[in-house]
Amino acid sequence: MTSATIATWLTAERLRAQGIILALCLWSVYLWNIAAPGLLDRAGNLKGADFLHFYTLGSLALAHRGADLYNPQTQMELAAQRVPAAAGIGFLPLYPPQVSILFAPFARLSYLWALALWLTLSALIYGLCCLAVWRVCPHLRNYRFTVLILALAFPPFWHLIAWGQTSALALVCFTLAFFALGAQHEFLGGLAFGCLIFKPQLGLAAALVFLLTLRWKIIAGALLSAFAELIMAWLFYGPGPLREWMLVLFNIPHALSLLEPKPYQTHCLRTFWTMLLPWASASFGLYVISALLLSGLTVACWRRRVPLSLPLRYSALLFATVLLAPHLTVYDLAILAPAFLLLAEWIVTRSDATTPRLKFLLCFAFVLPLVAPITRWTHLQLSVPVMAALLYEIWTAGRKSVSVTNQSD
Repeated sequence: MTSATIATWLTAERLRAQGIILALCLWSVYLWNIAAPGLLDRAGNLKGADFLHFYTLGSLALAHRGADLYNPQTQMELAAQRVPAAAGIGFLPLYPPQVSILFAPFARLSYLWALALWLTLSALIYGLCCLAVWRVCPHLRNYRFTVLILALAFPPFWHLIAWGQTSALALVCFTLAFFALGAQHEFLGGLAFGCLIFKPQLGLAAALVFLLTLRWKIIAGALLSAFAELIMAWLFYGPGPLREWMLVLFNIPHALSLLEPKPYQTHCLRTFWTMLLPWASASFGLYVISALLLSGLTVACWRRRVPLSLPLRYSALLFATVLLAPHLTVYDLAILAPAFLLLAEWIVTRSDATTPRLKFLLCFAFVLPLVAPITRWTHLQLSVPVMAALLYEIWTAGRKSVSVTNQSD
């Protein structure tokens, strides 16, 4: 069966039905798992496990203990004091100091109430970002129920809630940047990109693209907002924690085994090659080569002399963000939600030969995070080549679109 045949078979009705089944399965499992009384779920894990780290950081901010922000042992002891069920759970502290200030209000609550509030806010942010992007996709207006169901069934969103992570904040940064660029406010777009300093790996692709395409207003805005975040941490704690954070970032290559205890849940080029090849030098070399190739495609999409539509350019940037990031776990794939909406809008307005391939790849990219655990045995993370193929198809579709426009002129 060809990709065109599969794409034709994937009608809106079938996508809606499959989305309903997927959403019911995912959220039923989640609700059943956390319905157990107490702080542990039915599997014996702490509910919202990753949120414990942010809760602990917030507790340190409340006590103004900046010297302990990068002390894993101290944080483990504090977490056990605040949440007795978390005894023995530790994290590698990597977030910049200002993140602890953000979570200080949550640390005033009990762990379960703080978790419930954070998950509610994360879901609300995700929903509002999807709604905002959907509203600028006029050809998706007739598919509102399908879009709603697929947004709920998006596996990275499920992981975001299940892990209690911060990816919703990154999603809002990318969403605000999209609307700023769409309104021709490049400096404001840069301000949104700069806020990603709390997850700096998610800013790598944007930094490369905008530097190489000489978008100086975006670069200036990004530097300003990034420095503003760091200065806030400086004013609150003094310079010590910022120096420690810089040292931690410098030493990350020596702590990757602690940072990625479940490499099969990562979805970027670096871990793709690391899992596939046992030789560190070869895998790193292939990561650099493939990253350069995909960076070139993304930069080509953003060249000023190529009038590619913003939805295509921005979708390419989002997929490049995921692929080029040195570290990216499944919940961070939530930042791709705007790309799925923008590409779906583009697909329903086209009927050329590229469209079936895009539709086919988009559907696969949607569901592949669910089968990531099989990578423990296959050592092949399928989501990565599929996203790379999507980036290539966006570039190809853009070139054809520009070619047709030039011929008509």
